[in-house]
This record gives sequence, structure tokens and C-alpha cells, in this order.
Amino acid sequence: MDASSNMSGMSMSMDTTNSLFSPQHNAATPSGTTTNRNFSHSIMKASNSDIWDLEEARENLRTATIILGNMGLKLASRWAAEQLNSLAHTGISKRKDTKTSPYAEYLMPGNDIELYAKSVFDLGEYRRCAGILSRSPEGVDENGDTILSPTGKKRIGNKGGDLIIQPPRDDLTSYGTYLRAYALYMAGERRKEEEVLELRDPLERTAMKNENLPYIVTELQEMYNGKKLDAFGIYMYGVALKEMEKTPAKAKFVGSPRSTVYRGGERTAFAHEMFVESILEFPYNWSAWLDLAELCVSNPSIDQEVEESLKPINSHWMYYFFRAHVFMKNQNEEKAIILIERLIDGNDEIDKMGFFISSTYLLAELAVAYAELRDYDTAQEHFQLLESKDPQKLDQMDVYSNVLFVKEDKVTLSTLAHRAMKLDKYRVETCIIVGNYYSLKGHHQKAVQYFQRALKLDRSYCYTWTLLGHAYMEMLNTSAAIESYRRAVDINPNDYRAWYGLGQLYEMMDMFLYSLHYYRKAVEVKPYDARMWCAMGTCYLALDRRDDAIKSFDRAVTNGDAEGVATMKLASLFKEDGDNERAAKCYVRHLDLRYQAQLEHSKVDGVPEGGNSLRTTIMNVNVDEPEAEGLLFLACYYRDNRQFDMAMMCCKRLLDYPGPEKEEGKMLQKEIQVVMDKQRRGVEKNKDESFAFSP
Repeated sequence: MDASSNMSGMSMSMDTTNSLFSPQHNAATPSGTTTNRNFSHSIMKASNSDIWDLEEARENLRTATIILGNMGLKLASRWAAEQLNSLAHTGISKRKDTKTSPYAEYLMPGNDIELYAKSVFDLGEYRRCAGILSRSPEGVDENGDTILSPTGKKRIGNKGGDLIIQPPRDDLTSYGTYLRAYALYMAGERRKEEEVLELRDPLERTAMKNENLPYIVTELQEMYNGKKLDAFGIYMYGVALKEMEKTPAKAKFVGSPRSTVYRGGERTAFAHEMFVESILEFPYNWSAWLDLAELCVSNPSIDQEVEESLKPINSHWMYYFFRAHVFMKNQNEEKAIILIERLIDGNDEIDKMGFFISSTYLLAELAVAYAELRDYDTAQEHFQLLESKDPQKLDQMDVYSNVLFVKEDKVTLSTLAHRAMKLDKYRVETCIIVGNYYSLKGHHQKAVQYFQRALKLDRSYCYTWTLLGHAYMEMLNTSAAIESYRRAVDINPNDYRAWYGLGQLYEMMDMFLYSLHYYRKAVEVKPYDARMWCAMGTCYLALDRRDDAIKSFDRAVTNGDAEGVATMKLASLFKEDGDNERAAKCYVRHLDLRYQAQLEHSKVDGVPEGGNSLRTTIMNVNVDEPEAEGLLFLACYYRDNRQFDMAMMCCKRLLDYPGPEKEEGKMLQKEIQVVMDKQRRGVEKNKDESFAFSP
């Protein structure tokens, strides 16, 4: 059993796809823009002078795959190998000697003791690996406590039977230093997870920390100041710092959160600085990019600094992967799609051979982007293509199950669930897929069981907590749903689905002020989602704040209210206020939106470029209750404005609807017919009189 399988249930930030679920800060401003734009503008004008070289990328990725494997970064190694095999073929099969690679120094396997330690590390014996790379026990005091003072500033002893961490061996290479720190980190993570499983109090669980972090930071800080760390040692230092920054009690902050942290009287570098330095030295470590992205998304104040620091490689394709990932985490899917397509097509405008033309990673990211944009048909097409290319791939398939859930495609979701169970029944993605399947069938108790199983495998996956909250909401277990949603936002404060779910729960309990608070949180995270603004508007109406409600519904319309919920609400409000002109415009817009959705659903082509005419929309839109309400109002509106043809058209469509509007439409049609007949007789009479007096 390897390291990754032993730690499959852990909240690891080093080399795991779980670090992708990070918070983002697209907070809404009064003008409707976002506060985090400075980090995204420059990528759109990245330098095209450096054309990406396919063969150079192939050689570098091949070397990186070997190096990352030697370093124990298995997911990063797999990612590099996946991109290597997705590169377009040039017909050149020349392979260079790895000794000539600029990263040849990282191919050295280390000394004999380090090779032994690495074999132990691969078996998941992390504490033993660290012990092999440490000095022999010595310096035991009168109490039997081993005194550890690698920097002369910190003492760590053996209390209560704890295992002793000895100082590193003197003959370690930079590889051995990195491996020892990595082993200590993994051992601490494993111990933390074991203790978490034994605790029942959620507060105690969240308070558990990796006990080895202070020692790792102290040791690596001294080595970093002495310039004894290579790119991977610096990366490990950044990982430890990132985890320590989540523990405010261990650090002293002065002034703003960006203030310098001091430990033992010396300045401790920030985690993002270490990740940038490691990336500049070895840019193919995808794990380092992911950790840096997590920091950028959770703390936008460092964006400009990171962007400036990465300028030397801002035309490199690895930088494009990084930016696309950050855009996805920041809910900016449109720009992410542009960058992903650029990575697939390459940046050579002359030789359009393509670059990462068969990357399943990029294909999965495209599918997720379209799912977040709620273009579920396109998302499903990309997921189906992904299935055909790599039927054994489970990454992002949980998102695919959510797409199928929304589309209510039981057959396809059932097929996906059976395939996932055969591939790996104890993967988080599999449990979520099966949970979504049972939710779609209405078996919410079974769905809860599978979501809870997913949480046993990985408690740090906030999406599982959100889905568990949805399932509890369907079961009307409000207390459990609230707890699940709160756990989700504790892990990821920018999970807009969890905030939205909390708002719905409190709205169901008629606690509209609480509901409004949570809807505002959702709007801050996803300010361009019309559903969030509609929910806020509904709460404002319940609180009798009509002006605020109208503003919220207006924002929903501005942000693409595809379902027409906001337009119907606005139409009703304007009708109550006697503003028939604006109400009529809202009803017309609603009918047009429903007709457009109807055409897209039926895959009808030939829609005029300028949109459909109003007559075409009225005559062909499917009539349900909201449309019937709109048609009845428009019939009266057109009658009052003496547009009798349009009024009669609306009345005729009401005859197709079986509700009470049908009878009202009949009566209105008769009334309009009488007026039209009188008007026609008046015209004929005028004609007769004109003939009588004509010369």
C-alpha cells in the first residue's frame, strides 16, 4: 500500500486534489463589479512572443514526471504524465539525454540511507522514514526527556510517552532534507486524523493540528536562511508555513494580517513567497501551483505581489494552467474557458497544430466550467467525451452526477453510479455519485448514508457537506441541515451553495432576517448569479421592503434571469403600483425568455439574429400558469391602448390554457370583439357619409 492510499482520508494540502476546493472573494460592490479584478486582467494580454515549443514541453514533462515521482509527489507526477501524453505529435521522435536537462540535479537519487528511507516512505511508514533520516537518540536528561534544539531556540521533549523527533543527520543531501520534512508532515497528518476519529465534539475536531508543524518550520527556517534548501525543500517549507498560518496561536501578528511574522526573533517568510520561489526554480510541480492558488483565492491581498513575482514565467504554459485554475476557483468561468481553450490550441497563430489536444484534465475543467455556468447540455457533452476518452477516470465525475441530477436524467446517472461502484466503491466521488442517484429517486435516507460515507473518507471536502445539507433539507431535518451547511462554510467560507442553502432553511422557518443575512453572503460570493438576487428580493418582500426588493429583482434581470422569475416578480410589483407600462415590458420579456428556452430545449434552428418578433413569441410560446398571467395582463394592456389585434392574439392563446384565465380570456375576447365591431361600423358609416356629400 502506497503513501497516497494510506492517507486517502486526510485533509492534505501538499499533493491532493482536495486543495482545489478553496474559498474565493468575488465580493459584490455597489456598482455591480467585483473587488478582485486586478489579478485577472493581465493574463488576457500575456506575451505571445514566446511560442510554446512542443518538443521542449515534452522533454520537460517527461523529466518532471520522473523527478516528482522520486519526490513522493504522486498526484503531481500523475498530472505531469497526463499532460505529457496529451501533447500534440510533431512527427519528431528524438529523445534527449536526461543528463542534459536543466533539472538534471533533481534526478540524483540521493545517498544510500536516503534511498532506504524513500523505500520505507513509499510503504507509508512515515515516522520510521523520518527516524532513518534523523540522528541516533542522545542527550537524554534526568527525566528521560530527549532535548531537541536544532536551532538553539526551541526545545521539544518526550512527554507522556510521545515518540521522540531527533535532529536530522549531518550527511543528508537536499533530497534527504526534503524527504525527512515530508515524512514528518505526513506522520503528523496521520496522527491528527487518528485523533479526530476518536473525538465527537465538532469544535475539538476542528481544533486538532499537526503536532509536527512547529518543529518542521523551525528546522526548515534555519536551513532556508542558510540557503541549504532546493526547490522541493522550499516547497515543503511553504506547505508547513501555510498550515501554520491557519493556527494563529502559534504566530504573532502585529498590525494588519499582512504584517511580518516573527519566530524566535527572526522573520519567518510567508507561504506564498516560498511557493513562488520554488515554482521559479522548478515550474513543473503542479502541487506547488495548487497550494499557491489556494492562498491567492483565500487572500486576494497577495494577488498583485504574486503576479509581479511570477513575471519571469508569465508566458509559460504552466502559468496558464495556474491562471485557469484560479479563475475557476474565483467563479470566473468565462475567462477560465478562454485560457483552457488556449492551452488546447496552443499560442502559435501560424502553425495551428494544437498543444495539449487530448488532455483529460483540461476536458474535465471545461465540463466543470460549463456546469458552473449552468449550461448543463454542453457540460454533459464534455463529460460524455471525457468518459469515452478515459472510462476509468473518476476525477470530477461527482460534478457530472450533479449535472445529471439537475437534468433529472435517472438512466444516465444510474449507469454512472454502477460504473463508479465497479471502479472504486470507496472513492469520495463514488459515494457522492451514488448519493445523488438516491436523492434523485427520492430515497433521501440512503443518500444521507452515502454522503456520510464520503465524509468518512474525506471530511475536508466541503461539497459533500453541502450535499448532505440538501438531503437533510429534503427530509425536513432542519437542525441537521443547518449543521451540515455550517460545516461546509467553515471549510470553505465562499461555498455559495451552502450559504444559499442556509438562506432557504431560515426562509422556510419564516426567519427572514436570518435568511436575508445568508443570501447576502451567497451574493457576495457569486454576485452574477440571478438566483441569489431573486432570493434576496423575495426576502425583502416578506419584510415589506418593496424598494429593496425591486432593486434586487432588477439586479437579477441584469445578471441574466434565464428562468424569468425576476421578471414575473417585477411585473407583479409594477402592476400593484399601477405602472402598467413597466409591467407590460416585464411580461413581454418573460414570454420572450420562455420562448427562447423552449427553442433551445427543442434544438430548433433558424431563430432570427435580432430575436423573435413579439407576434411569433405570443403565438408559439408554451402556456403555463406564469405565461397565462402575462398573456391576460397583456391582453388588457393592449385593449386599453387600442391595439386590438395584439389583444385578440393574447386572448386566443389563453383559450389553450385550462385554468381560470381561459374564461377571463373568453370574456375579454368578446368585449374586444364588440369594440372592434363598433369601430368597424363607425368607419363604414363615415365612409357612407363621405360618399353622400361627395360632388
